[in-house]
Amino acid sequence: MSEASLDTNFVGKILEENNYIPDETIVNVVFLAISLKKPILIEGPPGTGKTELSKAVARAFERDFFRVQCYEGITFEQIVGEWNYQKQLLHLEMSKINDTTTKQEDDVFREDFFIKRPLLSAFMNNKSSVILIDEIDKADEEVESFLLEALGEKQITVNDLGTFDLKNDLVVILTSNSQRQLLDETKDRCLYLYIDYPSLEREVEIVKTHLPEASPHLVEEVVKTMQKIRKMNLSKVPSIRATVDWIKSMIMFGKNDLNEDSVKKTINVVIKNEEDRENVLKSFRK
Repeated sequence: MSEASLDTNFVGKILEENNYIPDETIVNVVFLAISLKKPILIEGPPGTGKTELSKAVARAFERDFFRVQCYEGITFEQIVGEWNYQKQLLHLEMSKINDTTTKQEDDVFREDFFIKRPLLSAFMNNKSSVILIDEIDKADEEVESFLLEALGEKQITVNDLGTFDLKNDLVVILTSNSQRQLLDETKDRCLYLYIDYPSLEREVEIVKTHLPEASPHLVEEVVKTMQKIRKMNLSKVPSIRATVDWIKSMIMFGKNDLNEDSVKKTINVVIKNEEDRENVLKSFRK
């Protein structure tokens, strides 16, 4: 489909066909990101489908998918690339042995001595791509600053190697769980999207795409209960994935109704803390 004929109806439909149930805001932002060629910054609680959206966009638009999983202490080299020191040293050793080596052949700061990591690989890919920079808030501000050139100027500069221009129609998606405040410069370069836990109706639809064989009664009962559990004062709020896993567990035990017995058998796929577990079980004893 050409960019000229791309519209929000198509975006919503193709995401649904690729097992992602979006709301209107998600559809609008994805449409604008592709049309305007701008990155998306997605914030929201863990487990609300931020990462899955990037994968669904790649599937839906048949793009190659790249991922940078950020963590505390991640470096520019681990995101962009690094020199292959072993290969460089070996080449220099061989150059000493071979007296006929030219000056150009003796240069170890060439692209064939550089190991490309996900961001540079995505930039240099020949096919249209999606790159997910997941949990950017876990990286420090210095690393985030390195990304500004890529997000804004669509270029990556590597010392001793040069500047690489973007070679394809790349969709950049950053996610954040708001562990720290991101730079204003990052936000200025991105479209903003906040994904919260879904409404009852949307979560039912999401579950149905993953578990079409589940009975409508079971799906609705579990989703309604999950919506109530998320409003409890828990140390870890259950994700959408946990809803799907809960229904799978109920099916495996042959249960079609939530009661004290079925919840006790299956609640461990939902709750990850003993105090939270006791509080949830207590609510079913009332």
